[in-house]
Amino acid sequence: MKRDDVYFATAIILFFLPFFIIPPLYDFYNDFNIEHPFIISFIKFAILSTLGEVIGLRIRTGSYYQQGFGLLPRALVWGFLGVGIKSAFIIFGTGAPHILTTLGIGFPTDNPADILNQNFFATFSGLQLLTAFTVSVTMNTFFAPLFMAFHKITDTHILATGGTLRGFFTPIPMATIMQNMNWSVQWNFVFRKTIPLFWYPAHTVTFLLPAEYRILFAALLGIALGILLSIASLKSRGE
Repeated sequence: MKRDDVYFATAIILFFLPFFIIPPLYDFYNDFNIEHPFIISFIKFAILSTLGEVIGLRIRTGSYYQQGFGLLPRALVWGFLGVGIKSAFIIFGTGAPHILTTLGIGFPTDNPADILNQNFFATFSGLQLLTAFTVSVTMNTFFAPLFMAFHKITDTHILATGGTLRGFFTPIPMATIMQNMNWSVQWNFVFRKTIPLFWYPAHTVTFLLPAEYRILFAALLGIALGILLSIASLKSRGE
């Protein structure tokens, strides 16, 4: 481990440690999480998923910083994507369980989504697992590809405009970027491998957790996403 890695790990620990050792701060976080779910989703993803990209940069280049990387634009993108992910959690978490009732599977309450709000550790059942898996599969099949493609487009735009906020807010040449994307890597690795092999099981676990922890866990998964995107970037360059 290099000295920069020690500094980086120490900074991360010092940033998050107060939430664990100062009860009023943790209580404030919990209250804010309940009262302002979209704002906290923006903040969580802006911090944690951008952190994942920084780690990904370290994997690709050996450094945590690179000129033109665009830390602030990436954080903004992740923040807004976090709001979209929170919306997807609500939409699929509420609607997808009804697929199972349509298939004739019975639930203990009129609303099949209620089973996802039961205490996982106290009342875990095969039906709860099946429901969480159904939500994960539908969300990652219908929402994740669009999300990943859009993230790739914004990532390309950030790099093309030098990583500056001013450049980021210029019009994004969507058609040009999409024409020049490496769709072979996007399909064969990002879509075809990471979605069924990683995101299906990862978000199954997410929807087995209490509702208040799902977005935090999803944002933590953003660190894993940063690493996966780094691998995809290496593959697209043939490294």
